[in-house]
Amino acid sequence: MVRPSFKEQVLRAREEAIVASVNRLLAEKGFEAMTVDEVVADVGIGKASLYKHFTSKEELAAAAMVRVLDRALEEVARLRGSELDAVARLKALARWAYEQQIAGQMPALPAQSSSLRSVLMADKAYTDRLIQLSDELGAWITEAQAEGRLDRALPPELVLYMLYARACDPVLGALRAGGSYADEQVVAWLVDHCFRGLGA
Repeated sequence: MVRPSFKEQVLRAREEAIVASVNRLLAEKGFEAMTVDEVVADVGIGKASLYKHFTSKEELAAAAMVRVLDRALEEVARLRGSELDAVARLKALARWAYEQQIAGQMPALPAQSSSLRSVLMADKAYTDRLIQLSDELGAWITEAQAEGRLDRALPPELVLYMLYARACDPVLGALRAGGSYADEQVVAWLVDHCFRGLGA
């Protein structure tokens, strides 16, 4: 295996720093409020250096989302190797998503940005990972429905989209901002509500 040159290592380290910064800024501010100027200031580089790696704000967001999906797939692989049943694995993944939000590691992306959606759908790394994650979770959902642990009347894709919504659930931030409840309690309530609903 050929060892990367010093220049390649520097470029890779810079790209990692850029993506880490974008991920944090997207989690803190969201896509609309984040600016390229904030990214370059946070990383400590010039715009010209950033544009060697990414040509737009949308590409920056796509790179951050690829990173999040990589982490999600790592968590799925860990859960797949556990003794947990399908519902317990789904609950654990929902809990993981909330914990990523608490840690400032879950980008807040707009649902209705056509320019961002176009970039994401054209990004092979993003779409490949999203399909892989959806297939894995879809299998867990149908397994849980077959066992009677999840409502069989619900289309599996509805359950899947509801789980994806946990990754950007604004309730967590609102309750944390109020300061009345511990993070662990809020996460436990939200995971329980996700799977049990609001019934008594």
